[in-house]
Amino acid sequence: MRKVSPKLEAWLDNFNVLVNQLIEGGFKPTATNAREGLANLTKNLLTEVPAVAWIQDDLVVGGEYAVPVRIYHPAPEEALPVLVYYHGGGHMAGSVTVYDPICRKLALATKHIVVSVDYRLAPECPYPAGLNDAYSVVQNLWATLDGRHLNYLPTLSIAGDSGGGALVASVSAKAQFDVNVAIAKQVMVYPSLDYTMDSQSMEENATGYLLQKGKIEWYFDNYFSQGEDRKQASPLFQPMTDKMPETLLFTAEFCPLRDEGLAYCEMAKSVGATVEHYHFNDMIHTFLNMEDLVKEECETTYQKISEFLNR
Repeated sequence: MRKVSPKLEAWLDNFNVLVNQLIEGGFKPTATNAREGLANLTKNLLTEVPAVAWIQDDLVVGGEYAVPVRIYHPAPEEALPVLVYYHGGGHMAGSVTVYDPICRKLALATKHIVVSVDYRLAPECPYPAGLNDAYSVVQNLWATLDGRHLNYLPTLSIAGDSGGGALVASVSAKAQFDVNVAIAKQVMVYPSLDYTMDSQSMEENATGYLLQKGKIEWYFDNYFSQGEDRKQASPLFQPMTDKMPETLLFTAEFCPLRDEGLAYCEMAKSVGATVEHYHFNDMIHTFLNMEDLVKEECETTYQKISEFLNR
């Protein structure tokens, strides 16, 4: 029998009451309140912010936009491999600032140089601006690291959650055919991979579990503002070959995006990619931003990512 974690039940009940009160009071979604919502959730429920030895902001130039990044080097005296991180937020919310605690934890857990990407967001910068930024970073990152005289190994992996997971899969799909970009491994946490929203879990988990189907529709309507073919843009339906990087993908039972993650794993395996899948049978979307409530599950996630990247 499906049952959400008792650690989340009281919080979800309170959240759902507040959402209904807001709607009854005339609430309308905007980019501003979407961004504030994710920022406040993370600030209130992810309160442990560990120190990292070296952190600096920089720019990755060479594409259509100079992309802001924040670089975390947990051991500046050592040459470490690199992990580019694309934050979540439905292509409309999230930022380097919001995801600062998560990227600190990733750098320390994985002993990688983490490069957190502040890609452009909709509705101000709709598709494909954010995706172009994401790809520009993997194309042009080395010059930025060289400019900082950082100790690093030229081994590149990429990771992201939710909408950032969509960017991970799209970047990897494109990099298969680019001899100038080599991605060793990819990590996706409850990724958004099917912009058509056609899955059983999208209906099964449509309401009541933080990320609602209606909110996803609203995100995508803002992201795709020029009548683009959403199926063609979906990572799930982009070509896969045996050049796909090794993959680690996390799904959560009570997440609307669950089934597209499962489908992606099967498709990647079918072309010969190495795929590791980990499923949380009582978690919801965005739990990584709610660590104070589900600390053990978050620690498991970081541990699994570390084992995968360092194997």
